[in-house]
Amino acid sequence: MSGDNLSHLIPSPLITKRTRTASTCEKIEKSKILYGTIKSFCREKGHGFITAEDGSGDIFAHISDIEDEYVPLPGDRVKYQLCPIPPKFEKYQAVHVHIVNLKPEIHKKWEQVQ
Repeated sequence: MSGDNLSHLIPSPLITKRTRTASTCEKIEKSKILYGTIKSFCREKGHGFITAEDGSGDIFAHISDIEDEYVPLPGDRVKYQLCPIPPKFEKYQAVHVHIVNLKPEIHKKWEQVQ
């Protein structure tokens, strides 16, 4: 088996969900659903930014919080909720990110080879 290349079976980077405390999850559940557009997203770096439709600025989005089968592209419209970022909880990031309108380009699925 040493000659077998199994790297095609594992997504790169390996996508894992983050574990959040009960109090943080409670704050997320109470937050409203917001909408925005993907400004940038780099699968290799594992993050990107969403431009909020309400004009509040750009929001950080981590790869583990994208909940769709497709890798987001700039221009995709998304819905999301906000999660306060520790340790001071003064800044926020997007969580539960779902693409609601795909930009008319070919989108790759997470497991597809780049």
